[in-house]
Amino acid sequence: MERYVLLLKSPKGYNINPIKEEIEKLIQSKYPEVKAELHRCISLTVDLVILHKDGIVLIKRRNEPYKGYWALPGGFVEYGERVEDAAIREAKEETGLDVELLDLIGVYSDPKRDPRGHTVTIAFLAKGKGTLKGGDDASEARVFKLDEVKDLKLAFDHGKIIEDAFRVFR
Repeated sequence: MERYVLLLKSPKGYNINPIKEEIEKLIQSKYPEVKAELHRCISLTVDLVILHKDGIVLIKRRNEPYKGYWALPGGFVEYGERVEDAAIREAKEETGLDVELLDLIGVYSDPKRDPRGHTVTIAFLAKGKGTLKGGDDASEARVFKLDEVKDLKLAFDHGKIIEDAFRVFR
């Protein structure tokens, strides 16, 4: 059996039950061989701590949430894409850098880590090469020394991811 997801976005606390029932009835009446189920979704993302020119790369977020905040490069994993490939793609899109993935930092799954909804991220340690430039969702990309990062207000739980990276890989 193949599975597909119809993504419905609703305000927090919205009663989705009437919509769910209507969709289930519609599918059952028009396409009886297809079963419709609505479940809340978890999104999968990747984040990277990229070592580059004696520091780590951060991007300034172009969009909400956390517009204008510094953050680790990263983004959503696309259907059919390996998380390693998503990390390499996102690094290139947001920083212009080619990266070599060095290690897995960890998996971060706190349901409250992203205000858009439950998002699980897989964080990688990487080494970057090339010319740094912000792109895609990043209005800017810059290298920071580790002691500079400690004073920045970072998006999401990226401070913890950076802390974990340097605690584990010192």
